[in-house]
Amino acid sequence: MSSNPVTITVAYHVASGREPDFHSWGWSMLNASAQQPGFMGGGVLVDREAEWHVVYRFASEGTARAWEDSAARAQWDIRAADFARQTGRRSVRGSKVWFDSQTAAPKTLTPPAKWKLWFVNMSAVFPPVLLFNLIILPYLDGLNPLVRTFLLCLCVTALVTWILMPRLQRFLKKWLYPPLQAFRGRHKRRTA
Repeated sequence: MSSNPVTITVAYHVASGREPDFHSWGWSMLNASAQQPGFMGGGVLVDREAEWHVVYRFASEGTARAWEDSAARAQWDIRAADFARQTGRRSVRGSKVWFDSQTAAPKTLTPPAKWKLWFVNMSAVFPPVLLFNLIILPYLDGLNPLVRTFLLCLCVTALVTWILMPRLQRFLKKWLYPPLQAFRGRHKRRTA
């Protein structure tokens, strides 16, 4: 048995519509594990839309195993059977493994749907193009159409790239990346 801290991550598939039940169950189970000797903290996390994780840490392999093999822990698994099924389990000793290049890379975030990207781009490009056409282009009538178009593109892309798009992405991030918001927002990590 090792005296290094042990972090256990248990993955679950949660039945659709039962996410609040799982969230409550996970935190209640962590509160129960907090009463065990050697408990160092934990959290309930959601990864994308379907995979949930309960993560907890104990001071040693012995204290972690005592909780894992306890009747109380088995009862918690029985309570979750109605709305979730375990899909994986990982146990890691110490903290070096989290930074080791041999570990699997985290899953990449799924990009938003194309129609959402189109909507955000149109929302960022249309107002400056309209304003440029109404306010500035009448003063540039004498210029070559190629130069006029170049100036329009130069000004609009600069505005969109550095001013409008970053603000729109921040403003619409819950809509563009709902799984990320579930992870960071509604289901914030807490220490039990």
